[in-house]
Amino acid sequence: MVKQAKAQRMLTHDQIWGALDQLAARAGLSPSGLAKRAGLDPTTFNKSKRVTSDGRERWPSTESIAKALAAAESSIEIFARMIDNDAGNGRSVPLLGLAQAGLSGAFDEAGLPSGKGWTEIALPTTEDSRAFALEISGDALLPAYRDGDVLLVSPGTAIRKGDRVVLKTKAGDITLATLKRRTAKALELQSLDAAHGERTVAAGEVAWIARIVWASQ
Repeated sequence: MVKQAKAQRMLTHDQIWGALDQLAARAGLSPSGLAKRAGLDPTTFNKSKRVTSDGRERWPSTESIAKALAAAESSIEIFARMIDNDAGNGRSVPLLGLAQAGLSGAFDEAGLPSGKGWTEIALPTTEDSRAFALEISGDALLPAYRDGDVLLVSPGTAIRKGDRVVLKTKAGDITLATLKRRTAKALELQSLDAAHGERTVAAGEVAWIARIVWASQ
């Protein structure tokens, strides 16, 4: 007789509400702002509404979650990842869509988040206090990354041959690639976008490069 040893993981009150907080931040809103945009009472997601006057936990309804997802232009899959990330086991880092990452002002000269458009998301713990996240949009990076995947990027982590990296050139181009070789004069890259293939970038053309240390796949 074979005994199953897998234990089912139960959702907690804090996980659900924490995911709603992340959803609001991802949309650049407060919890009350998200509720208002969803057509709900502005206090629906407020912290004061999460516990009753006699101390019992109050859970958000499936209808209110569905309306919040629609208002945030998000999906149940992304919401599930937010629950699974469990903010208590990580910390919030700046989040920006990859499509916006190449825009002027998104990063400072050191390759750190700058300007408007950044939100927050809770991701697994990293020792790099400068870490940030990028969200993939579209299918150009398949099979490496899918639409909606979130990448944790660490500017402070050492980069070695074979690592996946985010590189920005001084011309403003953002590239996601695997580092094949690095010398004092140039970087040899294998682009994750099949349309671009291999490329060599002169060291003098690189504004910054940072390692991808985690992906929400």
